[in-house]
Amino acid sequence: MEILKADLARFAAIPDYPFAENWTDIDLGDGHTGRMHYVDEGPKDAPPVLLFHGEPSWSFLYRKMIPVLLDAGFRCLAPDLIGFGKSDKPDDIGFYTYDRHIDWLSQWRTAVLPQPAGLFCQDWGGLLGLRMVGENPDLFSFVVASNTFLPEGGGTASPAFLAWREFAKASPDFKIGGILQGASATELSAEEVAAYDAPFPDEPSKAGARAFPQLVPIEDEKPGVAENKAAWKALATFEKPFLTIVGEDDAVLGKTTAVMADRVAGAAGLPHFSLSTCGHFCQEDRPVELAQGVIDTAKKADIL
Repeated sequence: MEILKADLARFAAIPDYPFAENWTDIDLGDGHTGRMHYVDEGPKDAPPVLLFHGEPSWSFLYRKMIPVLLDAGFRCLAPDLIGFGKSDKPDDIGFYTYDRHIDWLSQWRTAVLPQPAGLFCQDWGGLLGLRMVGENPDLFSFVVASNTFLPEGGGTASPAFLAWREFAKASPDFKIGGILQGASATELSAEEVAAYDAPFPDEPSKAGARAFPQLVPIEDEKPGVAENKAAWKALATFEKPFLTIVGEDDAVLGKTTAVMADRVAGAAGLPHFSLSTCGHFCQEDRPVELAQGVIDTAKKADIL
């Protein structure tokens, strides 16, 4: 297996992403090491909020939300998951596991921000972030979850997700920028589509992106079911503010996100809402409203 390094020249001309590069060394396992890239903007003593992306995007997805959050007084931290963005990419699909992703992101969190922080998560950013909330609730001051869920088996999934999982596994034409466009209501520019393609110059670099849909623990025998069930026990009793925001045009995770408002203690009484003209990649479609949800929830948590 090879650990691929991002060709940073491919990122030189991307639009609206003026953020400085930051890097953390990660023990990938089996004797391998790699670097995780992340955005860290705002004063170091400002209230921190973690912005976790999903599949197959990277921190570029948060370029529209970060300025709004900075203006509100936050410190914004947005990592590129291993296998995505500017971070290193193992080229073996089988090397990627749910537990390894949790471990890699937890290593980053411990190294960069071991104190409590707010969390905004979407897609696999929630499958990772919500598990982390369940396992270490004291490290999170509030949560805003949009178009995401923490699955725990049961064998039920939407036809849209099953089709996506098969496409990611078998399609010979796996163009990342086109995937982002197809699941966004907003018309992306050619430069924005190219920015989503930038981390993935060839097929080996897409191993992590192809792997993620196969790792979702829908079926009971999937790794991660037991761990997510255990995390849900703690997540259900999480009493800090927990807001859900749903993109109405998300055919995969729109309905499952809303379910969490009835399962998490801290969600009670909060103004959960849905957004029209908003696809799966809600950060592209309605970034200002999402950022305002983060701001309002942070105020509810009395940290802003």
